[in-house]
Amino acid sequence: MLKNIMANFNRYQFLMRQLISRDFKVKYKRSVLGVVWSLLYPILMMLVMAVVFSKMFRFSVPGVSYLVYYEIGFIMFNYFSEATNNGMTSVVFNFNLLTKVYIPKYIFPLSKCLFCGINFLLTLIPLFAVILFTGTISHISWYYLLLPLIFLFGFLFTVGISFILSTISVFLRDMFYIYSIILTIWTYATPLFYDISIVPDALQKIFRLNPLYIYINGARDIILYGNCPSAMNLILMVAYGVLALIVGAIVFKRHQDDFIYYA
Repeated sequence: MLKNIMANFNRYQFLMRQLISRDFKVKYKRSVLGVVWSLLYPILMMLVMAVVFSKMFRFSVPGVSYLVYYEIGFIMFNYFSEATNNGMTSVVFNFNLLTKVYIPKYIFPLSKCLFCGINFLLTLIPLFAVILFTGTISHISWYYLLLPLIFLFGFLFTVGISFILSTISVFLRDMFYIYSIILTIWTYATPLFYDISIVPDALQKIFRLNPLYIYINGARDIILYGNCPSAMNLILMVAYGVLALIVGAIVFKRHQDDFIYYA
């Protein structure tokens, strides 16, 4: 089965590149700054939100830079939000292609996650610029080698959720609206702009099982505190990523032949 997946991926990699290229052209069409917005957007959002939460609402995180704390959470959650939203609509918005030629349907949500992943990598540039500007890094430890793994399993988790959402949205278009509500709740249930210590103990236990919190907190442990994420958190990162991908792939594969009837 794995051999077939790799063969299909190699066979349609040109199409994958074309879909990703198309998304870039559409996103930055008639934009003066173009891809530069991928660098400016997280910085501008960080400045606005930092002023709002640190100055107006007096949020702070003891011992670390609030700017970096917020920026790590923002860019990682923003990637998940953007990728899953685009992945959810990817099959429905490409029905015109599905009805004309044979294309492996998983390519559509996967290409969206890869496209948003490229944007995510670009946002790491201003993140590390802010890290250097604030003097957050005192020394580089080998723990930084874990960051690509954290991002990888976060990517797998995102792809798995995108598979599930894109499948549901074919049969239930209300999912577009339902997911926006779910995502809003998820935003506040993930400590992006506040420290989890301000949450009541009973809720903390629930929040700590939040997959996005696990990935974000792992990156914060390394960058802000110079610590290695706990063994349990590392296990959860792998488990969430692999499990989401497997479940998402099974759900998508089981229902993909019925997509054409809802075009």
